[in-house]
Amino acid sequence: MKIADVRAKAFAMPLNNPAYPKPPYKFYNREFFVITYRTDPERLRAVVPEPLEVVGDTVSYEFIRMPDSTGFGDYTETGQVIPVRFTTPSGEVQEGGYVHAMYLDDNSPIAGGREIWGFPKKLATPKLRHEQETLVGTLHYGSVLCVTATMGYKHRALDLAPVAKAMARPAFMIKIIPHVDCTPRICELVRYYTEDVTLKGAWEGPGALQLFEHAMCDVAHLPVRDIVRATHYIADLTLGLGEVVYDYLADGSPRS
Repeated sequence: MKIADVRAKAFAMPLNNPAYPKPPYKFYNREFFVITYRTDPERLRAVVPEPLEVVGDTVSYEFIRMPDSTGFGDYTETGQVIPVRFTTPSGEVQEGGYVHAMYLDDNSPIAGGREIWGFPKKLATPKLRHEQETLVGTLHYGSVLCVTATMGYKHRALDLAPVAKAMARPAFMIKIIPHVDCTPRICELVRYYTEDVTLKGAWEGPGALQLFEHAMCDVAHLPVRDIVRATHYIADLTLGLGEVVYDYLADGSPRS
């Protein structure tokens, strides 16, 4: 293979059989189960990186069931998103979510999510299922139970407008790619949006959440103090590509 061929083909690893196709990635009937809870604000400030600012003392613990995803197939994901504020160089203040942790059961979105956007994805076994009148989410890391979440199924329908507005907010994460000597080659704050959202329904109900200690799955580092709200919604959407808004290796230079 010629050098020019390598350059032309290089998109993802492995070179001759990439782990995932090129975007865009579209999701149909994506099911969200989100429990918002209060936690230790000092611990929030310790894990959210500048220039992001923590907003309040809450965390959104999310289970996401994706039965039909272009390029990625059928999989389930779970993790923690922290409400944050970001001020652009122009002075615009954006409120969104910092993606703190993600656990899922499918190799392609793990590889693609980490390499393209910088999603903090790790391999685990999340489940989201309906058990009679209850929506149930669990996360096992190996054989160990790390999360149990429950919610009354579709107790009250929600106005779709506020849910759609929340889904339109940006999300942020840290993309880290090491050099071959293990020094950071890329260390960037990335922002992305969901696009082409069609919200099909949204509900709320009573919710409960338990997080269990695990050395390699540290969801319990942000402990549950009080449940604020449990919501459940279904949507079609496209995962928008990211943009770098802060480069930690370029003298702290913001990008946009």
